[in-house]
Amino acid sequence: MSEKPITGEKRAFMTGNEVVAWAALAAGADIMYGYPITPQNEIMHYWTRQIPKYGRKFLQTEDELSAGFTTVGGVLAGLKAFTATAGPGNTLMQEPMSMAEMMRLPTVTIVQQRGGPSTATVIYSQQEVTLTTLGGNGEGMRIVYSPCNHQELFDYTIKAFNTAWKYRFPTFVLGDGYQAKMRESVTLYDPEERGITFVPTEKYVGKPGTPGVDREPGHYRNTYNTEEELFEVLQQHFADYEKMAPEVVEYSQEAVEDADVIIIGHGVVFRGVREAVKELREEGLKVGYFRPITLRPFPAEQLKALATQGRKLLIAESAQGQLARLVKDAIYGAAAEIVPMFRPGVGITTEQIVAKVKEIL
Repeated sequence: MSEKPITGEKRAFMTGNEVVAWAALAAGADIMYGYPITPQNEIMHYWTRQIPKYGRKFLQTEDELSAGFTTVGGVLAGLKAFTATAGPGNTLMQEPMSMAEMMRLPTVTIVQQRGGPSTATVIYSQQEVTLTTLGGNGEGMRIVYSPCNHQELFDYTIKAFNTAWKYRFPTFVLGDGYQAKMRESVTLYDPEERGITFVPTEKYVGKPGTPGVDREPGHYRNTYNTEEELFEVLQQHFADYEKMAPEVVEYSQEAVEDADVIIIGHGVVFRGVREAVKELREEGLKVGYFRPITLRPFPAEQLKALATQGRKLLIAESAQGQLARLVKDAIYGAAAEIVPMFRPGVGITTEQIVAKVKEIL
């Protein structure tokens, strides 16, 4: 690898898509495979603009199916490979990502959510939560980070490569069109200077030596001949996923101890949630927040502990209950009342959240 893309720390003012490209460079990604779709396009543009200086590569494929499968191929060859997509492209990605799930491949995918269903809008939503956390014809054995600002886009894109290669599950950074396109301040840094050790990559295919003589043969499958064989393989995957979950799960919470209302939000909506809690507390109202940072695995135990009798959980999301499904699954059997604030495909402001809390109090 040639010179480092970032040395020391740099303050910058840029779009979220630029941030992702810089984060992938800083993480030591070798290659991006991609196909254009709004609002993700500039990740490809900024990546291709920078890579000649740093000896990295890019392949534009004919569609998102190909982008996903070539990312799988890159990983099999031992490359730190990633792709980025949105909306209908994310739908197409589910087949290759199911393959990555079955074969335990550390793919990294950046998703910048747009309105749905189908083409809908190229602007913004949180309507790709179900698709990204539980998509494909599998069991949702994936890791999904939901950043809320540009600094987190940078941090979690770097983290995604490490998490993927450490645990060997497909890993996603779930952004959105607002974060993709807006500009804000961010601190770019060299991860190694911050004490982040990169998990080494490893070739699945093309290892030196003769299989069975110099080394154990590699055996990577996404197809099985009998039900029992598949069942047995999956049991091991589930066990690995459950063991990993407590190490990977991330969340934040504030002012929940005495709260009558706990607002739950993720991603960019959380910014409005955090400000609303601050305002409402200043007015003397007992309101707190809970924010899942990993949507898969979900911080279920931590949320269930808060979902007690007499409390209201206000779920604010730019979708028609996709976060709410994850919440209900997590707190099943708990006594708290769930209050929906669903605005599919449109943003949610601090003022709207404050008004909704006052209405339910």
